[in-house]
Amino acid sequence: MNVLLKIAIAVVVLLYPIAIYFGLQHFQPKFLAITLAALVILRALFTNSKLFSAIKGLWFVILIAGLTIATLSYIQNATLGLKLYPVVITASFLIVFSYSLIKPPTVIERLARLQEPELPAEGIIYTRNVTKVWCGFFICNLLISLYTVFYASVEFWTLYNGFISYLLMGSLFLGEMIYRKWMLSRK
Repeated sequence: MNVLLKIAIAVVVLLYPIAIYFGLQHFQPKFLAITLAALVILRALFTNSKLFSAIKGLWFVILIAGLTIATLSYIQNATLGLKLYPVVITASFLIVFSYSLIKPPTVIERLARLQEPELPAEGIIYTRNVTKVWCGFFICNLLISLYTVFYASVEFWTLYNGFISYLLMGSLFLGEMIYRKWMLSRK
């Protein structure tokens, strides 16, 4: 049951913009805000994998920010907070990744050490640079996502935040993995 709940939460999180788009056609924003608050709480309670525990502090930031915007959306019965949730997620990742550059080990180093506990010095330098690349991505994604909140139609907001941003994130992840394998094969 626990595994099924985790899978369901992950699917809802991934489909969040699409769910909001269709939800707004049938429900007032305040009812969707209650759903967002429940999703944020469930996600915080059931996210405990090694991957996410390596990114210390991220889920606490998302929990507080998510509950804050859900509360504001409920009180105001407005879509703004609901549309800001992807911005909050991206900003949370940016904060945690950036902070890890100031207070190492970086997020990417922590994740790398899950597979290779004795990471060599050049691996630490590489993971630091990859963390910087991800920070750059999060800045760009945050700005575009924020633009869609205030200046784009709800349809484009849904398209960008529910598809394009995931495609870009996946492309960066895959591109880095291919580059890393290529670099390792040259040694």
